[in-house]
Amino acid sequence: MVTVRAFAPGDELSLVDAWNRSMPADPTTAGWFRDCVLLDPNFDPEGLRVAVVDGRVAGCAYGVRRRTPLAPGTDLEPETGWIPFFFVVPEQRGGGLGRRLVSEAVAFLEGLGRTKVDFSSYTPNYVLPGADAELYPDGLRLLGGLGFKTLYSPVAMDRTLVGYATPQDVHELRAEREREGYVFRSPGDGELPELIRFAADVFNPDWGEAVRRHRDPKRMIIAKKDHIVGFALYAAYRGIPERFGPFGVDPGQRGTGLGKILLHLTMTMMRAEGLHSSWFLWTGETSPAGHLYTKAGYEITRRFQVMRRSA
Repeated sequence: MVTVRAFAPGDELSLVDAWNRSMPADPTTAGWFRDCVLLDPNFDPEGLRVAVVDGRVAGCAYGVRRRTPLAPGTDLEPETGWIPFFFVVPEQRGGGLGRRLVSEAVAFLEGLGRTKVDFSSYTPNYVLPGADAELYPDGLRLLGGLGFKTLYSPVAMDRTLVGYATPQDVHELRAEREREGYVFRSPGDGELPELIRFAADVFNPDWGEAVRRHRDPKRMIIAKKDHIVGFALYAAYRGIPERFGPFGVDPGQRGTGLGKILLHLTMTMMRAEGLHSSWFLWTGETSPAGHLYTKAGYEITRRFQVMRRSA
C-alpha cells in the first residue's frame, strides 16, 4: 500500500536511495539533500510530498516558495512557486503515483496563493534547469498533462580542456584591449562588493549571491576599466571545480571581445589547476553567449525545457 505524506525526519537516506534509482543520470548525495533542501531557509516539509511503500520512500515531489528573499533588495516573488524535482522508483511507475505527487506539490503551492508554478528554475538550489525530454520523457509528459507549458529551452554544454592552450588571437585581442585601458585579473577583496552588485544588478540576484557564496577570488576573473564591466567564475556552484559560471559582460560593452577574453582566460586558469573539462548547465543555444561557447569549442550535451503552469 502506498502512503503519500509530508516529509518526516528519517526519510532522508531512503529518499536519496530512491532518487538515485529513479534518476540514474543525475544522482545526488545525502550531503546535497541536507544542504540544498533541508537547510534551505525556504524549506517547508509540507511541500516535500513523499510516497512511502513498506516503510521506504518510493517517490517524491518537492514544492517550494520563498519564505526569505533570494538576495538583499529582492522580494519574495509572491506569485511564484517552484517544483525543483520529482521522481518515482521504477517498480512503482505506471499507476499514477507520479501524477499524484506532482499534483499534491502543485496544490500545496496554489494553496499558498502561488499563481505560477515553474519546473524547475528555482534558485539557488535547482537540480536541472528544466525537463530533459531525452532522458526523462515520462516526466515531461506528466508535466504537460498537468498543464505545464514550455517557456524556453536552455542547453548544457561541455568542453574538454585536455590539450587546451589559449589561442593566439585571444592573446592579441587582450593586448589590444589592455592598450585601451582595460585590465583582466582576479578581483581584490575590496572589489568583491562591487562585483556582487554588478552581477546582481546587471544580470540577476542569483549571480550576485553566487559571487558572495564563492569567496575565492583566485577562481574569479574580472574585466575592468574604471569600473567592473565583465566577470567569469568557476567552482561557484557546490564547489565543483570544473563547473564554469556565472559569466557575463555589461551589455554596453558587448562587441568588444571582452567575453571571449574572459572565457579563454578562465579556461586557462582551470587548465592550470589540472582540470580536464569545463561545463555548465544553462545557456541559450542561439544567444550571443551560446555562439561564443560554440566558437570556443563547447558542445551541447543536454537540452532542457523550463516549464510553467499558470492558475
